[in-house]
Amino acid sequence: MDFKGKIALVTGSSGGIGECIATRLAIQGITVVITGRDAEKLKLLKLKLQSMGTETHMVVADISDPGTPGLLIHETIEKFGRLDILVNNAGYAVSKPLSMTTAEEWDSMMATNARGPFFLCKEAIPYLLKSDCGTIFNISSVVGRVGYENQAAYAASKHALMGFSKVLAKEVQPLGIRVHTIAPGGVATEMAKTMRSDLGTTNLILPEEIADIVEFLLKFRGNAMIDNIDVRRSNGTPFA
Repeated sequence: MDFKGKIALVTGSSGGIGECIATRLAIQGITVVITGRDAEKLKLLKLKLQSMGTETHMVVADISDPGTPGLLIHETIEKFGRLDILVNNAGYAVSKPLSMTTAEEWDSMMATNARGPFFLCKEAIPYLLKSDCGTIFNISSVVGRVGYENQAAYAASKHALMGFSKVLAKEVQPLGIRVHTIAPGGVATEMAKTMRSDLGTTNLILPEEIADIVEFLLKFRGNAMIDNIDVRRSNGTPFA
């Protein structure tokens, strides 16, 4: 695959998995639109990518805002005229028993982890259809299929993400768009430290390993529909 002139949009790219994926795409020569809520971290990433010789556009936005999906696609098309790769990576999590989870926390997790990616995919599809490598990566979690204590709302949001991703993969595969859901276990990010402070860091998955998978799927694009990839820790367990 020739990545020259290709445009990618990466949400939640101000740190962790999103930053690693954005950087890896830039290394491949892909122009990257980075977005997230932390303006200062985005500025640092933009400078880093530009120092590598990659054109970068930055949009400070919250994916949980209903207007953000349309805004991000508009900004991308207005700036570059096309979109080839969409990475839905932004995520929000709260670790609480179901009995203590508030309606506001439920709404925030569903809006960030499910509704935002759903409508960003919807907004992106008309432009991905014009690409010869139209691809969507939805970054989920092992909790999207396995339940863990104190993560009921987060698990529900990731189940929703994985559910619509599997349907979307079937809908757009005949149209030339690939949809991949990557569901890692414990990844060495700030979110993992917050959600599972009991986990040691020795066997955690590195964010760079998720970027490896993204790069592989882009480079070795085929006709097969790979709608989900589980990423386990080195000891064979998904998270705990």
